[in-house]
Amino acid sequence: MTAETRHRGVVILALVGTFVSLYLLLYHLGFYGVLLCGTGSCDVVQSSKYADFLGIPVPAWGFAWYGGVLVLGLLLVAGRPETSRPGKLVAILATGGLAFSIYLTAVELFVIHAVCRWCVVSALLTVGIFVLVAPWKLLRRGPPESLEGLAVE
Repeated sequence: MTAETRHRGVVILALVGTFVSLYLLLYHLGFYGVLLCGTGSCDVVQSSKYADFLGIPVPAWGFAWYGGVLVLGLLLVAGRPETSRPGKLVAILATGGLAFSIYLTAVELFVIHAVCRWCVVSALLTVGIFVLVAPWKLLRRGPPESLEGLAVE
């Protein structure tokens, strides 16, 4: 898969995540009263004490995170190399987002004992973004550009 294809995938997943988190944020803020969840316990999760992180609703964190990934993904689609500042930032965001998503999923499963379908969708989107960004590729170092000055006499 080419880098351009992966970057386009990041943009699409981030766009979907932005809409999911906005939907959950509007519910959290009381703009509508019924959360369409189908199966699952979305109301239990959304009304738990874990629905806020550092005093800010978790969906607001998600909206900001997906928005940041979306903007950086668009910069990469526009031709910025993965080793540029946007490429490094999106790798950091993808790693942090995955860690936060794992934390939230663990809270759902082991503390709240309820699972929200929309939270699962967001977690899957986050995993997809992490895989497409492939931050581990930035850890590989190529050969130095020049071996000049390294001669042993």
